[in-house]
Amino acid sequence: MKTTETPDTPPSAAPGSDSATGGGVPGPGRRVSKDDSAPEGKKAKSTEGGVLNVFSHGMLILWAFMVVLPLLWAVMTSFKDDGSIFGSPWSLPHKLHFENWSRAWNQAHMSDYFANTIIVVGFSLLGTLVLGSMVAYVLARFDFPGNRFIYYLFVAGMSFPIMLALVPLFYVLNNMGLLNTLPGLILTYIAYSLPFTVFFLTSFFRTLPTSIAEAAFVDGASHTRTFFQIMLPMARPGLISVGIFNFLGQWNQYMLPTVLNTDPDKKVLSQGLVELATSQGYKGDWSGLFAGLVMAMLPVLAAYIVFQRQVVQGLTAGALK
Repeated sequence: MKTTETPDTPPSAAPGSDSATGGGVPGPGRRVSKDDSAPEGKKAKSTEGGVLNVFSHGMLILWAFMVVLPLLWAVMTSFKDDGSIFGSPWSLPHKLHFENWSRAWNQAHMSDYFANTIIVVGFSLLGTLVLGSMVAYVLARFDFPGNRFIYYLFVAGMSFPIMLALVPLFYVLNNMGLLNTLPGLILTYIAYSLPFTVFFLTSFFRTLPTSIAEAAFVDGASHTRTFFQIMLPMARPGLISVGIFNFLGQWNQYMLPTVLNTDPDKKVLSQGLVELATSQGYKGDWSGLFAGLVMAMLPVLAAYIVFQRQVVQGLTAGALK
């Protein structure tokens, strides 16, 4: 009985080999590794992302170095004498000259400027937050004719140049008897800071849940009690954020007090620093000038360091809800 002999399959054409499946394409019997199956585009994207991260982190480190280095140099220079400032400006002080700070505080009248600034900024910041939060709450929670018009009126106030209002402000405060007074400067600061405060807090109050306010109304709470005891504490991150921004702007304000507050006994810190710089131009007391500069800078840095977490929470609260 004859049988048909099947020819042997050559090794090159065996199932699962590369030649049987078309050159370099893996056959059914070959295992495919993860490296072979990974798309080349994905590898390229991961490489580009790593390079971008390194570049962005490098730029952030460079920016931080450019910001921190002048601050540290100013603090270091405030403890040097005048000879060391010009002889070795980048070296550490051999001896801490605390008399620079006492001289700037007493002889340059920085204590008086500091007290006036605290009074003006403290009352103006409190008034800005109270009035701004009340206006923002009404605009965000209540619908009435003219709501959007009032809101856009405050927004338009942010784009109005303060230089155009200096002359009218001068005559208005003069007619009201508030020129060269701290209350007149406080009211001006409040009016100057209200547009940004209302714009910022209106968007923040819209993100707060309405169910809590409705529950308070059901329990018999009035609108005033609901605002001050329920909604205002919930808006604490936004209040801290806008408070820090207003504090920075009001503390460093120079143009408004220069025009509206020319009384030497009622000058604020920004005016005092300019007067200290001009008065020390011929005396050469550069160490006292740097001490006064650091005095004006420390409250701002302290406020931001203490409330930096709340500032970030207030800026991102609207996006996270």
